[in-house]
Amino acid sequence: MLIIERAEIYLLRLPLKFRFETSFGVQTEKQVPLLVLHGGGLTGLSEGVSEPLPMYREETTVGALNFLTQGALPAVLGRSFANPEAVGAALSAWRGNRMAKAMLEMAAWDLWARQLETPLWQLLGGNKTAVEVGVSLGIQADAAATVDSVAKHNAQGYRRIKLKIKPGWDVEPVRAVREAFPDLHLTVDANSAYTLADSAQLQALDEFKLDYIEQPLAWDDLHDHATLQSRLKTPICLDESIASAADTRKALTTDAGRVINLKVGRVGGHSEARRVHDVAQSFGVPVWCGGMLESGIGRAHNIHLSTLPNFTKPGDTASASRYYAADTINEPLEAENGLMPVPAGAGIGVSLNRDFVEERADYHEEFGL
Repeated sequence: MLIIERAEIYLLRLPLKFRFETSFGVQTEKQVPLLVLHGGGLTGLSEGVSEPLPMYREETTVGALNFLTQGALPAVLGRSFANPEAVGAALSAWRGNRMAKAMLEMAAWDLWARQLETPLWQLLGGNKTAVEVGVSLGIQADAAATVDSVAKHNAQGYRRIKLKIKPGWDVEPVRAVREAFPDLHLTVDANSAYTLADSAQLQALDEFKLDYIEQPLAWDDLHDHATLQSRLKTPICLDESIASAADTRKALTTDAGRVINLKVGRVGGHSEARRVHDVAQSFGVPVWCGGMLESGIGRAHNIHLSTLPNFTKPGDTASASRYYAADTINEPLEAENGLMPVPAGAGIGVSLNRDFVEERADYHEEFGL
């Protein structure tokens, strides 16, 4: 049985080691919500992917923490569950709020795996001891700077390079990179910055033999993505549009995309992530694990999920030290030659760097005492 006795929530800010620009704007720090569940003398850890403002999806960090404190945690504290899926079922009366639900469900998976003295990847059904890693590069000052950044990261062994794009910043940098690296596994990510009126501009990217174009259109519009996919040779990868296995089925049935970016924190946790994975696999469509600039706790969850068999494209699980000078965990998560080892040990295989987290926390609250 999975016993959840008490919980802690932390909220801290981590400065990024570099300026990260996307179509949303410029980011120089990451707000990191953390959840710690306690049960049977063990702890389960998770990290939220919500943001201060609803840029990526509709959820916000304030809303996620309110949902946890007012609804989700009171529904599970002091109770025993057969497994983490039963924890998720206890939240089914509330609509949406998948990022907040994911925090609780993911921490429950970690706690359960630790109670069973088993690595999380084994409980999820994974089959890898290391996963392929790509890297996501923000918008640079010019095309030359973009090529320089790609050269640096290609030399570090990353197995896929992703360029952030937006209207007015797309064909020129992609052409420059492709000319410099004709055989590179190259993708682009628009974060919903385009509309169908930009079809000709997106079609111009077809000549560069990209692995895929990620989320070019609105986060909530599968119909227009299907229309756009019919106009493109390059596969569309869906990210923000996929919040569930049902979304995946609808998208693939209508050919709205041909690759899925699967983020466990976006779809509500590991249980739904596995269902998304399985639906995509049934369509013969590959998935890969996206990132939200997570600290080590979220990164460890992503790595374990990426061991499932249909994760056949490199994910955004680059070395944690690339982003942050210090981390929320004690163990280093470092890729080598484009491969990220799966953390060893029970659960997600990492431990909370409590001194650092408490030092950096803007908010800390305990529940169930």
